[in-house]
Amino acid sequence: MITSILTECTISITELKKNPMAVVNGTEGFPVAVLNRNQPAFYCVPVAAYEAMMDRLEDLELAALVLERENDPEVEVAISDL
Repeated sequence: MITSILTECTISITELKKNPMAVVNGTEGFPVAVLNRNQPAFYCVPVAAYEAMMDRLEDLELAALVLERENDPEVEVAISDL
């Protein structure tokens, strides 16, 4: 079975168990693929990288919403109605 690994850094689950914080601190902010029997089991993603991914996903969702509503009719509202 061919599996793609979407990061440049990998580590075995055994090594991760020995010192998880050393792994996170040693990656310079990049994700690490954690391997179990030479197959990726999960990705260990530092906080800053995870937050950046979540911000990017939110931006993409908002952009899709804008495009979806782009041709909706406009509703005029007076400032005094607010």
